[in-house]
Amino acid sequence: MQYNTQQKRMPLPEYGRSIQNMVDFALTIQDRAERQRCVNTIINIMGNMFPHLRDVPDFKHKLWDHLAIMSGFELDIDYPYEIIRKDNLVTKPESIPYSNIRMHYRHYGHTLEVLIKKACEFPEGNEKRNLVAMICNHMKKDYMAWNKDTVDDHKIAEDLNELSDGKLELTDDILRLMGERLNQNYRPKPTYNNNRNNNNNQRRRY
Repeated sequence: MQYNTQQKRMPLPEYGRSIQNMVDFALTIQDRAERQRCVNTIINIMGNMFPHLRDVPDFKHKLWDHLAIMSGFELDIDYPYEIIRKDNLVTKPESIPYSNIRMHYRHYGHTLEVLIKKACEFPEGNEKRNLVAMICNHMKKDYMAWNKDTVDDHKIAEDLNELSDGKLELTDDILRLMGERLNQNYRPKPTYNNNRNNNNNQRRRY
């Protein structure tokens, strides 16, 4: 018995040893026309292994690229697509630069600071007050997610004043709007246990 660990390493093991053996056999076929018919059959078998990907754009193209990879780019056939180059397999993508945006408080995030700056530009009125109320509710939620502790409105008022350079204040009117927005978004959990207990009590009466 020959174990997989004793056999040649497969470039694309997701296709399995049988497909790799077929590709290796195709490399030994001398007649070019017969070799072409063989690889066409291999491509069909490879496609049948992933039927859920048939509607994916360039699926066939990817199969031919994989065939070239499994053959070590040594198959002399007529490819219906321009296959991937061997050099492209070893090239590394450019590294994505790490964000160096400075934030006053990381638990609030950069997006919230942008919202605060936008709110400062709004003219005074109902729209601005509702926006500030939404921002303050979001600040409380973010603060709780990071600190795992209670947060009072005084702390939110201080941070809002600091992040807006003193242009925004947490007034009583905004506190009222914050409460209204929370009540609108609140969805009480259904009391399944109570209903079940009531049903059981009713059944016991009979």
